[in-house]
Amino acid sequence: MHPYIASTGFWRFTFWTCIGTVMFLALMPNDTDMPSLGWDKLNHFFAFAVMFILGRLAYPKRKRELLGGLFGYGVLIEFMQTLTPDRFMEVVDVVADCLGIVTGAAMDGLFRKRRQSD
Repeated sequence: MHPYIASTGFWRFTFWTCIGTVMFLALMPNDTDMPSLGWDKLNHFFAFAVMFILGRLAYPKRKRELLGGLFGYGVLIEFMQTLTPDRFMEVVDVVADCLGIVTGAAMDGLFRKRRQSD
């Protein structure tokens, strides 16, 4: 293992903490002051790109499962929001999630290609 790369256990803890944090933030009341990138769709995009990259670090041999799992997680979040009093499901949010996943996968591919050439 490269000395600057954390252990798989660290990445798994970080990945699952991120998963939980995203769910917590997604189900908070809308009137709560939350961290934001300034646009809800950008928040979705960024969160899912980061979760994909963390997931690949945590589970390096599970790319397909991660792709499907994060897509399902995005749909689950939207469904769960329908059960809250002041949130609702938006298909565009799932599209932003998917774009984030694809971007995270592309970045992961570039990182891995660069790492192999080092």
